[in-house]
Amino acid sequence: MPGKLPVVVIVGRPNVGKSTLFNRVVGRRVAVVEDTPGITRDRLYQEAEWNGKRFQVVDTGGILFQKDDPLAEQIRVQANVALEEADVVLFEVDAAEGLNPGDMDLANRLRGIDKPVLVLANKADSPQRDAHAGEFYALGLGEVYPISGLHGRGVADVLDEVVRDLEATEAEEPGAEEVRVAIVGRPNVGKSSLVNAFTGEQRVIVSEIAGTTRDAIDTTLEYRDEKFRLIDTAGIRRRGKIQGTVEYYMVNRAEKALQRAECALVVVDGPAGLTDGDKRIMKLAHDAGKACVVAINKWDVLEPPDGHPRKNSLIKKDFMRILRNEIPELAYARAAFTSAKESAGLEPVLDEVLRAVEAYSFRIPTGVLNRLIQDAAFERPYTSKGRPLKIYYATQVTARPPTFLLFLNNPDLLHFSYERYLVNKIRAAYPLEGTPIRIRTKSSHGEG
Repeated sequence: MPGKLPVVVIVGRPNVGKSTLFNRVVGRRVAVVEDTPGITRDRLYQEAEWNGKRFQVVDTGGILFQKDDPLAEQIRVQANVALEEADVVLFEVDAAEGLNPGDMDLANRLRGIDKPVLVLANKADSPQRDAHAGEFYALGLGEVYPISGLHGRGVADVLDEVVRDLEATEAEEPGAEEVRVAIVGRPNVGKSSLVNAFTGEQRVIVSEIAGTTRDAIDTTLEYRDEKFRLIDTAGIRRRGKIQGTVEYYMVNRAEKALQRAECALVVVDGPAGLTDGDKRIMKLAHDAGKACVVAINKWDVLEPPDGHPRKNSLIKKDFMRILRNEIPELAYARAAFTSAKESAGLEPVLDEVLRAVEAYSFRIPTGVLNRLIQDAAFERPYTSKGRPLKIYYATQVTARPPTFLLFLNNPDLLHFSYERYLVNKIRAAYPLEGTPIRIRTKSSHGEG
């Protein structure tokens, strides 16, 4: 369970407004909201606070009792796992539609749990709709709360009751800083399978249907005394091909997940080889200025456990050579070979993430940095159109990623090839594999 805060779980049939209520309670748009039933398939976790009480809110996929959706059974599994974690359950129904047989089926399931269950009649946008909420008393679960998740009507009263029902009396104090990792990649490369392998449970829906994960899903785990927050995202496709579709929003989610993260864990399908889509995603992580680790998944297909060790080593070397040659600007990225299906190579992936994040946060003392840069300039002076480039001073202005400011006689003289030379000198002197390095310039006369 993410964190140790008390957990409030929202359940209900598809399209009753669970994601709208979820976004209302957490105070921002986290879950994708569409009129199409079944948009939320995984369970989403976010922290919320009400009247000084902090708790986790969980949005679940609409619970389907029909079998026409190939993911219906997995959605039910997700809801059941969430109910096991719950301290309070918010059972959402549709006041505009009225009592539905599916509501009664779910109510029968909820009667078997020994936890507070609040029935929320959503879409009660006016006092006239409140009367419609009365029929839900037939569910036999006690008080019914008319609310409007979209407009916020009645939500405060529900949260007051939630806080009263929560057994935990003290909110958890913030612990050690989390290592935030955005798991990104093309559709169907095994991102969700990798999360499940890390956690050892079916926390994220896994399916052979490409694009199953539609929201950014937060999962936490502990490894080597470090707390990781894994943000699983929808597979990224070209914007031009998905404009106006649900997947258009998924690309935005993935990009936002990168902004929330320190490290991008780019999952690649090993047997498929490096594709243009993989390169595009790696460059997206690079442009976002994040530490980067490449997880080459499904490696058991190329390297069976009983394979010849020497031959297997050559296969890995060839893959790494292609990776470095095809995307030279991400030559700094760390890499690990894994198999989510076989739960093999998982620790090396997390080890590489820790090394990349350590490099991402690295700082070089100003005096040492200046000596390094001056030695590099002395070793290889640079002149452009007869005008020499002079580097007067260097300092690291920020970490995460390491960013250096150079005071020059004329910033326009700094060619990208010489900038790359300086970056390589810094990398040769310090263990900065796994992180991008940024160079900024400023005129020694206060311009640029």
